[in-house]
Formats: sequence, structure tokens, C-alpha cells
Amino acid sequence: MRRENQSSVSEFLLLGLPIRPEQQAMFFALFLGMYLSTVLGNLLIILLIRLDSRLHTPMYFFLSHLAFTDVSFSSVTVPKMLMNMHAKYKSISYAGCISQTYFFIFCADLDSFLITSMAYDRYVAICHPLHYTIVMSQSICVMLVAGSWVIACACALLHTLLLAQLSFCADHTVPHFFCDLAALLKLSCSDTSLNQLVIFTAGLTAIMLPFLCIVVSYGHIGATILRVPSSKGICKALSTCGSHLSVVTLYYGAIIGLYFLPSSNNTNNKNLIASLMYTVVTPMLNPFIYSLRNKDMKGALRKLLSNKTCSST
Repeated sequence: MRRENQSSVSEFLLLGLPIRPEQQAMFFALFLGMYLSTVLGNLLIILLIRLDSRLHTPMYFFLSHLAFTDVSFSSVTVPKMLMNMHAKYKSISYAGCISQTYFFIFCADLDSFLITSMAYDRYVAICHPLHYTIVMSQSICVMLVAGSWVIACACALLHTLLLAQLSFCADHTVPHFFCDLAALLKLSCSDTSLNQLVIFTAGLTAIMLPFLCIVVSYGHIGATILRVPSSKGICKALSTCGSHLSVVTLYYGAIIGLYFLPSSNNTNNKNLIASLMYTVVTPMLNPFIYSLRNKDMKGALRKLLSNKTCSST
């Protein structure tokens, strides 16, 4: 018998993190501190890039969009998780769950495309320095960012439209701290083969293909450095490569650990830890990585602080 393409539940229950009641207050304070650090740190990066004309370059243009995406990424899941830590009935409405799934996928894909654009910028700066201003013109940078937004939006929209067509039966308990797409598909009593196919296809497009582009870009960068090891221009261009590689390692390391390493008996705990890595930990660490390992960002911060000191005296 064919089911109607409409959910039979009006809300979902989020199990959240496996935390003991006596540890709730400690973890609430921890995650609240991490979330506030994420918001304030990334907003500071956006402010510095906006105010300092020396940072009006393609690399920092991409970084400002990445910082905004990281704030949005954490804001999609963490506030609801914090609310549920002190709620007896940890529910989320059907519409809220679908919306959370959409914005989570959108931010995850957008992060991937922006990191790839930053890798391409480093490739052009180091491997083709004489053509850098032409290749990485303002119009090209805007096109790369706009394309990232459009593709990420399309991928997220496709997933959520297919998800909205599924029927959900009696069991509406999600073993996660947010509405994870894979967890929702397991609760559906409809045929999810098309959803699984789209997940595989979109995963190749939004995750694996950008990752391969990053690997190829840094392969060319490494070859160029080995050929011209004493170039001052290359040393200057490499100043942000270390920071970018750290971000790439954090972001894709969590994804590889989640989807490609062998599963064990505690698969759900592994999923929760990996999800916390790229929704809470990575967005929080990105501002520290770029501010602590980047001379330009340090200089912009010192300039901002000195200006505020002078204006207050």
C-alpha cells in the first residue's frame, strides 16, 4: 500500500549528547563558552578584514565569508543543543527539524567550497605569481563566492525537498543533538533509496571533488616550492598556507573519521563526536588559527587596539 507523501509526526525528539545529569551544568558551560568564542572570534575576523585596507585581498575576502559561514554553522545546531540540555522534553517541530537540516547541509557544503577557493587562491599566488592580479581579480573572487553559495543552496534544497516527501511512523526519536539527515532517513517508513543516491552523488560533488582539488592545488604548490626554495615571494604567499592547511585538516579530518574509517560498536558515539568536531570545535578554532599564525591578522588586530586606545585617551 502506497503511503501519502506527508509526515505522520508533528515533532521529533532529540536525544542529545550522552551526558550524565550531574555533568549537565559543566558541559552546558563548556559548550556555551565555545559557542560564544566562535561567534566573537569569527565576527572579529570579519571586522578586521573590513576595517584594514591591507586585508582587502582575495585570500581575506574568502576568509571573511568563511568566518560568516562558521558563525552560521554553529548557530544552526548549538543554541538548540544548549536549550535541550535544560529541557525536560527535548522536542523540535517538524518544520524546525526540516529547516535545521537544510541550513546544516547548506553551511557544510558552503564551508567546503570556500576552503577550496582559498586553496585555489594560494595555488595561483605561489605557482603563477605574475598572473595573480589578473587571475584572482575582484570579479573572479565574487564569482567563486557566489557560485559556492548557489551550489551549496541547490544541494541543501535538493536534500530537504526529498526529505519532506518522506513519511515518518511512530518512532520519532532522533539519536543526535540536531536533525541529522542520515538519522532522519533511518526513522522514515518510506523508500529512501533516492535519498541515499542523492547523498552519494551530492557528497562526491560537495565534499570529495573539492577535497581532491585542494590536494591537487597543494601538490602543485609543493612542487613549486621545491623548484624555487629561496623565493621571497613564495615565502610571503606561504604565510597563510599553514593556517589554511590546519583548517583543511580539521574540517576534512572529521568528515573522513565519520564516513570512511571502519565502524565499531559505538557508531552513534562516533557520529556525535565527529559532528561536534565540525559544528562546534572547528568553527571555534578557525579564528585562533588565522590570528595566531598570520602576521597580517596580528598587525590588523594591533592597529585596531591601538586606535581604540588612542580614541579613549
